[in-house]
Amino acid sequence: MGSLESRSPFKKDPHLQGSSSLRNTTGSSSSSNVSGIWGQRNRSRFARLVFFRKINYLQLICAVAVFFFFVFLIQMSLPGSVMDDLLEQHFEDEFELCVQVFADLWVDPHQILMATVATALREIGYEIEVLSLEDGPVHAIWREVGLPLSVITADENMKFSVDWLNYNGILVNSLKAVGFLSSLMQEPFRHVPVIWTIHEQTLALRLREYVSSGQTDLVDNWRKVFSRATVIVFRNYILPMAYSACDPGNYFVIPGSPAEAWKAENILASNGDNPHLKIGYAQDDFVVAVVGSQILYRGLWLDHAFVLQALHPVLRDFSSSSSHLKIIILAGHSTSNYSSAVETIARTLKYPNETIKHVAVDDADTVLSTADLVIYGSFLEEHTFSGHFAKSHVLWEACTCPDLPMIRKYVTDRVNGYIFPKEDIGVLTQIMSQLVSNGRLSLSAQDAASSGKHAAKNLMVSESVEGYALLLENILALPSEVSISQAAKQIPVELKVGWQWHHFEAIKDAHSPNETRRIYKFLDKVEKQFNHTFKEHPVALYTINDTFLYGIWEEQKYVDMVNMRKRREDEELKDRTAHPRGIWDEVYRNARRTDRTLHERDEGELERTGQPLCIYEPYFGEGTWPFLHRTSLYRGIGLSTRGRRPGADDIDAPSRLPLLSNAYYRDVLEEYGAFFAIANRIDRIHKNAWIGFQSWRATARMKSLSKTAERSLLGAIEARRHGDALYFWAGLHMDMRNHLEQDFWSFCDAINAGNCQFAFSEALTKMYGLKHNVSSLPPMPLHEGTWSVMHCWALPTKSFLEFVMFSRMFVDALDAQFYDEHQKTGRCCLNLSKDKHCYSRLLELLINVWTYHSARRMVYVDPETGYMQEQHMLNGRRGRMWVKWFQFRTLKSMDEDLAEELDSEHPKRRWLWPSTGEVFWQGIYEKERELRNKVKEWKRQQSKDKIQRMRRRARQKALGKYVKPAEDSNSTTVKLLR
Repeated sequence: MGSLESRSPFKKDPHLQGSSSLRNTTGSSSSSNVSGIWGQRNRSRFARLVFFRKINYLQLICAVAVFFFFVFLIQMSLPGSVMDDLLEQHFEDEFELCVQVFADLWVDPHQILMATVATALREIGYEIEVLSLEDGPVHAIWREVGLPLSVITADENMKFSVDWLNYNGILVNSLKAVGFLSSLMQEPFRHVPVIWTIHEQTLALRLREYVSSGQTDLVDNWRKVFSRATVIVFRNYILPMAYSACDPGNYFVIPGSPAEAWKAENILASNGDNPHLKIGYAQDDFVVAVVGSQILYRGLWLDHAFVLQALHPVLRDFSSSSSHLKIIILAGHSTSNYSSAVETIARTLKYPNETIKHVAVDDADTVLSTADLVIYGSFLEEHTFSGHFAKSHVLWEACTCPDLPMIRKYVTDRVNGYIFPKEDIGVLTQIMSQLVSNGRLSLSAQDAASSGKHAAKNLMVSESVEGYALLLENILALPSEVSISQAAKQIPVELKVGWQWHHFEAIKDAHSPNETRRIYKFLDKVEKQFNHTFKEHPVALYTINDTFLYGIWEEQKYVDMVNMRKRREDEELKDRTAHPRGIWDEVYRNARRTDRTLHERDEGELERTGQPLCIYEPYFGEGTWPFLHRTSLYRGIGLSTRGRRPGADDIDAPSRLPLLSNAYYRDVLEEYGAFFAIANRIDRIHKNAWIGFQSWRATARMKSLSKTAERSLLGAIEARRHGDALYFWAGLHMDMRNHLEQDFWSFCDAINAGNCQFAFSEALTKMYGLKHNVSSLPPMPLHEGTWSVMHCWALPTKSFLEFVMFSRMFVDALDAQFYDEHQKTGRCCLNLSKDKHCYSRLLELLINVWTYHSARRMVYVDPETGYMQEQHMLNGRRGRMWVKWFQFRTLKSMDEDLAEELDSEHPKRRWLWPSTGEVFWQGIYEKERELRNKVKEWKRQQSKDKIQRMRRRARQKALGKYVKPAEDSNSTTVKLLR
């Protein structure tokens, strides 16, 4: 494993170094021209390096041994803290980047909750951004908190111009933000971790109706949406049960929310002078509300019976008072028959008529706003604090409750409430005598109610904040350049004692009007979109069975492509052999067919024919569509047959390179899969003198070519201003991953878990067939110029093919190095965590090494203005370039060696190189010529045999002769002359 400490400069053997002269640009492809300095080609890869002779291998071995010995001594002598600093220097200023998405920016408890969580997460090292579909009053609050906020828009198909791959995790808030999930369900965003927090119960009620009415399609659709989230978070255990109809197994409860306190504050603001009138009671009546678990469990009626039995002696205290005792049992829903159970208990305990009343929890807010005293009448131990009980504290109401563990955690006896043992219900009677005096609350009860409000208003803040932090720790998969944030336990105490109420005090009345109606309207819109999505794009959402069926389809598709490729090769072979032209009718039909094909060509393809450059945009999945261009200068290339743009003249990469049908190689190669697919028989699809590529992610980051830059680039190409050059417009100096402005190899190490140089050295050793590791790496200037990133560049087509030739061999060496471990465990030493892309970040920088050391000019194009500036001037590179390693003749010789090995020896080992493009060497051409000659000879022999058979054929003598009658004869006569 490569070291993460400061990189020691490697010493390069002068005999492996290119001369100071510029590279040979003859570019001859024939093997006869390879002789020169390379001599006769040898099939042994190691023998090839003998052409770089004068290497003293004993000196090389000694130098490597001495180097690693001193590295070992330095590491042993450094204290642990210094080593930690060396390790961390690559990750400075890089943190987990998460985004919170909202449907709107109206004031509501969800905004308060997430503002509190975001503030705490930022304190322990997370970077947080905020996105919203609508603007609103809370926009200013997020700015005040110090978090960047963007208001985005979506098209009619709910597609967003957001590159979700920029974020390590996404926090979706509320049901109204479900529209974001439709974008996150599409490739390439399907595997970005998503935490979806659902606060509302509105959809749960709908799902219950769908189940009862047999509308299973809608339930299934919602289940597919729920399954996209990595985790769905609820604030209590009631909501997961309410949403059980579409539970995909990813539900999680993080207790704590300001929602109950928020509702209670609104109730206080709307209460009139006589709240008792709301439920039909007199102003002097003393109202006791018995609340408890929101679950109708089997023993609830017994708990309520015990509580009512303990309250019965209190009736005597009201006998001499003008007020009357009123008891409300708050339990069950309006559809339940719990009222009859309450009436039976009241009759059994001989309560006066109209003293006890049952009210469903649907009217809980009305009941709690009118109650003078609240009793928690449920003895069931639960994991979360009762929302109704918390709300009653905020409403300045005196509360008493049994000594359950969850209650004792937040209620202190006789400070902010009164606690009685659940085993001795008689203590409740004694407490009631202390709470009620002359039909009114006693002073001690009022003091307890007053002190309980602040605690209830900031209930379970610590559990909520730490819960989200722990959840993120467990689900985020971090790239190698991102540092690991501090643990959740290190969140400062002051950020866990209260919700961020103070930010919202000034705009607390700016809440959304008709919130319930808006949610229903929004759900109607989403379900309508479901119907369109599943009918028009049935592969937009996936299930487990879809994956299995798609695997079968992929296999059949591969077989079809192989057969089609075989037919094409047969047709090509037929074209190379002599064959009769056919009759004029056949020639005419073929000409008409060709003419019809030309007329049916796409308009964009016809426009591209006359221009010098075509820029290809590799993409994977529907999520990238908003970032792709549709002008004639650009052409998309889909890395998967699935998810291609309808109506666009895009290239289907897997049909040109079957290797890309393998998901493993599609992920590790990424854009290089597109390079290989286009280079494979390039003359069939690419007719332009120059070829370019642009990542859709550059467009998402506003780094793509502007119209001005496009004109500037085309002008430079047409004028041949820089000759055989690499033009690039996504520079390392502008890359968000390079805050420290590192040099080339340090940056490569930083984004590859510190192992870039090690992997590069191993790949070169394997590629060039060396017996010992390369003692140094190709030198790249430390502090001059910038480099290409993100695969945004243009090259002459001929140079592109040369680069692909080099890349195929380099990728094959990387594959041999990483495949076994990566395929087996999902882990790769180029990332700190499991990563399906493995060496794709190393390949992102490979174009720079090849261009620099093949002595080509490198020109940076400003993507906005089109201003061009040459980087790493050729004169300054003299003596630094490894031209002999990267020149065309060397690479062509190596390529033909590999082709000859495959064609002659047919090795049985797993070998990636033959699957990445064309396999050709002189022997293949000779075999084809020999085959053509054999076919000609066979046809010639067939003709000779036919003639011989005709000559040897026995001939029958004539039976007679026809004699034409005389003209003046009136009869016809046939004479047979014998």
